[in-house]
Amino acid sequence: MTQGGAARRTVLGAAVVAAGAGITGLAAGPAAASGEGGGRGGDGGFRDLPYPTVIGHRGASGYRPEHTLGSYQLALDLGADVVEQDLVPTRDGHLVCRHENEIGGTTDVADHPEFASRRTTKSVDGVSVTGWFTEDFTLAELKTLRAKERIPAVRQRNTLYDGQWAVPTFEEVLRWADREGRRRGERVWLHVETKHPSYFRGLGLGLEEPLARLLRRYRRDGRDAAVFLQSFEPSSIQRLSRLVSAPRVVLLSAANTRPWDFEQAGDPRTVADLVKPEGLKWIAGFAQGIGPTMDLILPRDAAGRLGAPTTLVKDAHARGLLLHPYTARNENSFLPAEYRRGTDPAAYGDALGAFRTYFEQGIDGIFTDNPDTGLLAAEAFRPGRRPVNG
Repeated sequence: MTQGGAARRTVLGAAVVAAGAGITGLAAGPAAASGEGGGRGGDGGFRDLPYPTVIGHRGASGYRPEHTLGSYQLALDLGADVVEQDLVPTRDGHLVCRHENEIGGTTDVADHPEFASRRTTKSVDGVSVTGWFTEDFTLAELKTLRAKERIPAVRQRNTLYDGQWAVPTFEEVLRWADREGRRRGERVWLHVETKHPSYFRGLGLGLEEPLARLLRRYRRDGRDAAVFLQSFEPSSIQRLSRLVSAPRVVLLSAANTRPWDFEQAGDPRTVADLVKPEGLKWIAGFAQGIGPTMDLILPRDAAGRLGAPTTLVKDAHARGLLLHPYTARNENSFLPAEYRRGTDPAAYGDALGAFRTYFEQGIDGIFTDNPDTGLLAAEAFRPGRRPVNG
């Protein structure tokens, strides 16, 4: 298994270099991604990433409020190979790191009487949402708020850190990553998602262009850049492919869903269509990887137990696409039924067992709220180590 993973990384790295070289024409992508370019650049942009890769999901959000500099720093200190950011805009066009543009659940905005009148209801990607939204605040106003734990009922210990950190801008994160890279003597990798890009483009707050400008300013725009760009909307990744050469990943939700940009464009394809060989071939024309929900790889039955694996890993690798599925967590409430321990949904289950089952599928990396758990499980699958069960 280890040798196969190393060989696959070489092919995937070459695909990144080849796809980056042909960035102005999407038609060049599939041939490059399938490995037909052969030996063009060795491991390419992934040469300093271990396999399988552990991605700190919104930082180390199992231990600190998500999308804060404290969460990002802890993820790095725990050994995460990559640290994730989700981007949304402010009213004055700054990119900030929040999982959603609605910030009532992740900041203390409700405690600010000066912003009470901004609570409103909006339709975001066809869903009615009530709360406070980043696009209604200037950056200066947003900086008066403090971050808090999003799911305190599950992660009560994280509430200890409520109010410790502000909402970071993406530029602040880029500066932090550069500082940490110099201090550690190695590149700090980021995994950056454009959130609701069609929605924000409709408000005149497009995400891709300001993101590309920041990437160029901090020299993270090239094909060997230590950054992955990701989105649930393929058109956002296509747009980014024309702006920068950095590696790109299409995120995939449940099989019966449609990306919002497909909904708006009248494209009838669902995620189930995109994970078929023809859909994966299309994605390989402008991206180097996919980020599927783990259920697309290991479906769960009605009781929440894992079923037989699908062919998605094999099919994606056959088209030169890496897989970064999401999201692995320690708590019972997030684990497959056979890995839960006891009845407390907030208690830890057999997370190591679940992680190892995920890695056994041959995935290239995983998003996790608990990078230390992910790294411990990944060790058995990295070069020079035998799998625990093998």
